[in-house]
Amino acid sequence: MKKIFFYIILTLAGFRVAAQDLNARVQVLSPKIQGSNKRIFQTLETAMRDFLNGRKWSADPILPQERIDCNFVLNITNWDGSSNFSGELQVQSSRPVYNSTYSSTIINLTDKDIDFIYNEGQTIDYTDQSFQSNLSSIMAFYAYVIIGLDYDTFSPYGGSSYFAACQTVINNAQTSSYRGWKAFDGNISRYWLCENLNNKAYAPLRSFLYDYHRNGLDMMADNTSKGLKAIASLLPSLQQVDRLRVGAMLPLIFYTAKSDELVSLFTKAEPQDRLQAMNILIQADPANGNKYQTLQGSSPTTR
Repeated sequence: MKKIFFYIILTLAGFRVAAQDLNARVQVLSPKIQGSNKRIFQTLETAMRDFLNGRKWSADPILPQERIDCNFVLNITNWDGSSNFSGELQVQSSRPVYNSTYSSTIINLTDKDIDFIYNEGQTIDYTDQSFQSNLSSIMAFYAYVIIGLDYDTFSPYGGSSYFAACQTVINNAQTSSYRGWKAFDGNISRYWLCENLNNKAYAPLRSFLYDYHRNGLDMMADNTSKGLKAIASLLPSLQQVDRLRVGAMLPLIFYTAKSDELVSLFTKAEPQDRLQAMNILIQADPANGNKYQTLQGSSPTTR
């Protein structure tokens, strides 16, 4: 009996080690590309999916049900008919809320600086030691961002080691001529996202991510009022985040992912809390002011 138990433990342990980190759904779209033979886009889609889901990105054992749900949608806008591609990449990830069927969006961004070389049937290779290709570096970068932000929502600054890995990708890519990796490639870029994630100036936003999810959303299934009040108490910290700084990309990413959710949450609040939340959010995120103003005329709803 002991031997059977021992083998079961070994099997389970091996299963945990083998389990990967991401549950990535990948789509490669090419509506602007003329021609009927688009098989290379299908093989590219499969190669990207295998690369993201087949690699062990984190240091921790992850159960299959714990894998991070994410979406990579690559829209090819230019192709030379051979191996040179250009396009835009939409990256999304979500996190399940405790004891509910709801998943909260963590990241939702579009990277418009996507240029790479890919040959049909090619294996996508990546190493943290050097720049191999732009395609593998871009996907590795966003894999680390997704995992780091997910970890930040489960423990205070839990994603720091993965944001350091993002920096390694950035550093290695400095030898390339591709856009998105350098400070002068525009304020909305992989460079500035990485800079923000590793910059202590944005620590309040990372801290907010943890408290918002663990002490707010995760509490709402058991006590909606308590969870909502916890989130309301956190909102003033958003006013500390500097959105006017050059390359202030992390606040943009945060509000793109969370503005609709915040409005939805506070439609359930009492009038005083709802109006207070509206005023804080409009000041912290004026770009989405019209969304937050809808709270003025909302009535509390029950879940």
